[in-house]
Amino acid sequence: MIKKILVLGGGISKERLISLQTAKAVNKELKKKYKTLICEPDGDLIKKIKKFKPDVVFNALHGQFGEDGYVQAILESQRVKYTHSGVKASYIAMDKEISKKIYLKNKILTPKYIKYQFEKNNKINNKIIIKVQKKLKFPVVIKPINEGSSVNVYICNKKNFIKNLKKMFFYKEILIEEFIPGREIQVAILGKKKLGAIELIPKRKFYDYEAKYNVKAKTKHVIPVDLSKKNLNKVMNIALKGHNLIGCKGVTRSDFKFYKNKFYLLEINTQPGMTSLSLVPEIARFNNISFLTLIDWIIKDASIQR
Repeated sequence: MIKKILVLGGGISKERLISLQTAKAVNKELKKKYKTLICEPDGDLIKKIKKFKPDVVFNALHGQFGEDGYVQAILESQRVKYTHSGVKASYIAMDKEISKKIYLKNKILTPKYIKYQFEKNNKINNKIIIKVQKKLKFPVVIKPINEGSSVNVYICNKKNFIKNLKKMFFYKEILIEEFIPGREIQVAILGKKKLGAIELIPKRKFYDYEAKYNVKAKTKHVIPVDLSKKNLNKVMNIALKGHNLIGCKGVTRSDFKFYKNKFYLLEINTQPGMTSLSLVPEIARFNNISFLTLIDWIIKDASIQR
């Protein structure tokens, strides 16, 4: 019987503040049924786990350390049940290059890309422009290989490409991806169930960090999505296929672009947000699943090895 839940929130990634919001929102619901404790994943994490002795750890972390297999490995070493995806699936989903290779191998459309490695002296070889024009064409999207929440993602034309590339020096290597215009569609998967989809119409250039988490960005959320029944089923089936291929567990959210009647899978999020603006709770609400019911399902799905 589940009585005590440790909620992991905060962390060291650039998504720390969002993680804290998720942890706070989740904890508010969980404490209605369980004894809870919000915990930072610091150097004393193992001590805190041993002291509190939780029945389940709810992973509310986002980004590096919390979403890439590291904290999952620590939790498994302590033989404690935890939520969301396991070590391997978290690592693969967080690494955009590895996950793209899996999508392409399994005939899932995803934007074409080039991996770019910065030189040791941080000089940028202008030949990259020629390579981009030849393989991808402008505009392109440049993004870190392993960040979430659209952190440090830039849409670039030929004129501002080098300028934006210079902002990415500290990553050492990044992805340069073809820009797919079209509609932003997000799909939530809960276990083996296709929970639903939502469309986002951002007032900004694209659904970036600000559009996701700033109320002032005024991103429009459209649910139900205006798609034919055939296309709605198609995009949800692709999301479930990707979820299963990577080996995800619990809840995930898949990000798509819909352009010229084709769905392009951008990425799968193994730790989708649970804030007041988050999409998975909104999709759940539309399907008559309360926030507490959603969180409770995630808790009951927890296991030691994911």
